[in-house]
Amino acid sequence: MLDDRKLRVLYAIINSYVNSAEPIGSRTITKQYDLGVSSATIRNEMSDLEELGYLNKPHSSSGRVPSDKAYRLYVDEILKKKKPKIDLIKKDEIKRILARESREIEQLIQNSAKVLSSITSYTALAISPQLKGSRIKHIQLIPIDNLQILMVLVTNTGVVKNSIFKLNKAIPEEQTIIISNFLNDKLKGLSIDEIGEEISDGIIREIYDYKTIIDGIIPIISQSMDDVDNVDLYADGITKILDFPEYRDLEKAKSFISFIEDKDLVVELLLNNSLSQDIEITIGNENIYDAIKDCSLITTTYKLGNKTIGKIGIIGPTRMDYLALMNIMHLFSVNITEIINMLMSKHISK
Repeated sequence: MLDDRKLRVLYAIINSYVNSAEPIGSRTITKQYDLGVSSATIRNEMSDLEELGYLNKPHSSSGRVPSDKAYRLYVDEILKKKKPKIDLIKKDEIKRILARESREIEQLIQNSAKVLSSITSYTALAISPQLKGSRIKHIQLIPIDNLQILMVLVTNTGVVKNSIFKLNKAIPEEQTIIISNFLNDKLKGLSIDEIGEEISDGIIREIYDYKTIIDGIIPIISQSMDDVDNVDLYADGITKILDFPEYRDLEKAKSFISFIEDKDLVVELLLNNSLSQDIEITIGNENIYDAIKDCSLITTTYKLGNKTIGKIGIIGPTRMDYLALMNIMHLFSVNITEIINMLMSKHISK
């Protein structure tokens, strides 16, 4: 454990480096911070911190930069001592933006990534709600033209899926209403596993004239329900990494961007740890993928009722203002959770 003076010197270096992105020397700390000790003492403390692995010395520089170990100590101290602050004015402002542009849950999560990236200037990532066992709430068939029908499927979790179905021959609009009513009567409240069991030849005999159409629609309904249970990834501000001096190396930047564009890897990254923690921070070499070993990932969760159903996060260079970003992430967690539960209440009441 570091003594109090070493901690104060280390935290001063971290704060200074976060703001400047330049290696920090003892003179800088002496000028910027009143630590009550001489420049020579600070220089000695910095030398000790380097030996202990908390500081690194870049090539051809007399200054030092924080190591991953330093950031981890700093973040753990924040998590231990400081609860996230809720700025009510900022919270309400963010909530208004998200609620105004989000009528469905998927739209909310996608917009949340966009707004989060805009506010923080980092790449934002979000995964759609994991709503296993969703059930059909409503199905509507809407004619587009003589040979195409739009199927709108709404689940009990508020997710809306649209699919276009092509007909072999035209049918009158009133017949699409009959088929819609039949499907709602037979399928409402069913999960994907129960759809096939319910639509048997015996039931279809009730509406046998439309058997061909129904046989074509059922696989689309099943696929739509399967899509609801799968995880979608939303990423925004991917190229913002280029704004950071740490990523002036184009090869390094391209490696980062390629990683973020790989949906499977990013979903695995976000779900690598469980959905149990509200705020989670992975720093530098703690990341398992080479492309982001110079990055930190801050994630938070959102809930439906008391159940955690998804994650949203930001990723960027380890030189982050962790405390400020943790407060912002907390605001998004609270707001997304409130809006999701509000949307669900509306769907349930309809």
